[in-house]
Amino acid sequence: MTEAHVRRLLEVYDDERASAATLLCDRHPAEAVAFTVVEADLTSHALTYGELREQSERFAGALLGLGVGPGDRVATLMGKSAELVVALLAIWRLGAVHVPLFTAFAPPAIALRVTGNDTKVVIADAGQRSKLTPSADLPDDPSRRIVVVGDGEPGDLSFREMLAGAAPLRGAAVTGGAGVLVELFTSGTTGTPKAVPIPLRALAGFQAYQDFALDVRADDVFWNAADPGWAYGLYYAIMTPMATGRRSLLLHAGFSAELTWAVLERFGVTNFAAAPTVYRALRNSAAPVPDGLRLRHCSSAGEPLTPDVLEWASSKLGVGVYDHYGQTELGMVVGNAWHPDLRSEVKPGSMGRVLPGFAVEVLREDADVVAEPGERGRVAVDLPASPLVWFRGYRDAPERTAARFSPDGRWYYTGDVAAKDADGYLTFASRDDDVILMAGYRIGPFDVESVLQQHSAVAECAVVGVPDALRGEVIVAYVVARDGASADTALVAELQQLVKTRFAAHAYPREVHFVTELPKTPSGKIQRFLLRERHSNAQHA
Repeated sequence: MTEAHVRRLLEVYDDERASAATLLCDRHPAEAVAFTVVEADLTSHALTYGELREQSERFAGALLGLGVGPGDRVATLMGKSAELVVALLAIWRLGAVHVPLFTAFAPPAIALRVTGNDTKVVIADAGQRSKLTPSADLPDDPSRRIVVVGDGEPGDLSFREMLAGAAPLRGAAVTGGAGVLVELFTSGTTGTPKAVPIPLRALAGFQAYQDFALDVRADDVFWNAADPGWAYGLYYAIMTPMATGRRSLLLHAGFSAELTWAVLERFGVTNFAAAPTVYRALRNSAAPVPDGLRLRHCSSAGEPLTPDVLEWASSKLGVGVYDHYGQTELGMVVGNAWHPDLRSEVKPGSMGRVLPGFAVEVLREDADVVAEPGERGRVAVDLPASPLVWFRGYRDAPERTAARFSPDGRWYYTGDVAAKDADGYLTFASRDDDVILMAGYRIGPFDVESVLQQHSAVAECAVVGVPDALRGEVIVAYVVARDGASADTALVAELQQLVKTRFAAHAYPREVHFVTELPKTPSGKIQRFLLRERHSNAQHA
């Protein structure tokens, strides 16, 4: 069943006659609801495929009038909204390329993504407009037009007026499976972000994940709470629901635990996906768990789920949270799948088994040879055995592309460290560059963090390795304490002893620093390299 389904998906999305706007919108019944857009006050409205087609055709006509054509970059600095979906479909109708800009980005991060790639237009929410003001970080470019949703500044174009005044562009560009839809920048742990061109054929892998791992059904109320400014939100909250024609919720508001609880209850969400940060925030919230939840599936991606969150979800939500693993360059490739044909025992701490269409192995540290079961090593994708892999390289970065692939072209190196047991379950350890080397021991941050999270006073934590003259490296922990907890020397001693007794005596944190928040990427991944820099700066201050 799974292999035949993968073949059918590739036949649809890797066809040389494929059109993104047709596949994501025009082929669906006009009266079918694409999104239920939910506002902060819990009012909502339905956005049908017919409305999306009509509005995106008009906005495509307006963009065409600005000179946007096939291959041109159009960036969006927008929150989750109906206007965002209309803009994306309009971009793809023209055969242009979407450049997502996360709304938490500062001007330097925006500049990196819209300069050097000939971005012709930036579409921004009014509240984000000030970040586009010319500065040393973002030099003025008169050829780059700014379109604002809401009230803009002199010289800006109005999204509303463009939508109302343009002649619709009938038809849609045919790019084929190789045509690039999105240029999304990886967050990265070191170096500058890299531009990942995402072709139309990638939708085959995206839909396979929704079908197999998330098991989104026609009668589900599906909500992926991730932000479309990063991969998991763009791929699986916007693109894949439209590809499959399944209704999805789109929350047009910022995150809060209280609002998330309210949306889950009010709209009867049955299938929910979010980053671990969201589940931790729900767990730490003072708001009670609503009585009327209808959750059937809960899924998580972005960082491994620690055992405390899994235990909390099972007891409070009435359903476990299934962990899934992937990358910007791959989509999701490993997971505890919800589909009944793939569902199996969930092993605590494991991110699941390889999903259909991919072959993922753990290689030895010193050679491109599959490691023994249970041995930690480098996570790699076996390309000849993975028909759903679509990544071919970063834009204008041949050296960084080459570093991702084995010389013989067989393996794609993810840069992650994990172990794979005899039953095929993978357990994440760390990024390659986050492994802590202490006195000859290799320690994965996740092992220590999982233990620290078991303490009732810990809301969030991260551990890093820092230089030590005797041991090479030692472990330092950064802890966000729960409200009301005493962040003092007594708690430090308790946390150190907890690691000694529940993980390993040698792996306890030599230092524990209490902080108000942890540095994270837009996708919620902890940026441990910034914690290492913070420690180094403090040592040399």
